[in-house]
Amino acid sequence: MPRKNEKWYLYLVRCSDKSIYTGIAKDVTARVEKHNQGKGARFTATRRPVSLIYQEEHKNRVSAMKRENKIKGWSKKKKLSLADPS
Repeated sequence: MPRKNEKWYLYLVRCSDKSIYTGIAKDVTARVEKHNQGKGARFTATRRPVSLIYQEEHKNRVSAMKRENKIKGWSKKKKLSLADPS
């Protein structure tokens, strides 16, 4: 059973075709490695390598999922503004 206050992270990776993938994970480094091994999401499997461009901490999985769903509806430009707010 998951712990109530287990930290989760929202992350964005840039794929080799310049697309942006949005996901959540407890261990972002391990998750990005999985994407680069072709064992991550189907979307990133054919767009390797990927590189981490942004991450943010959330207090639990539900919070991270809500943020993920919101960001998935954003334009690429808006997603990129998270990674480089200047």
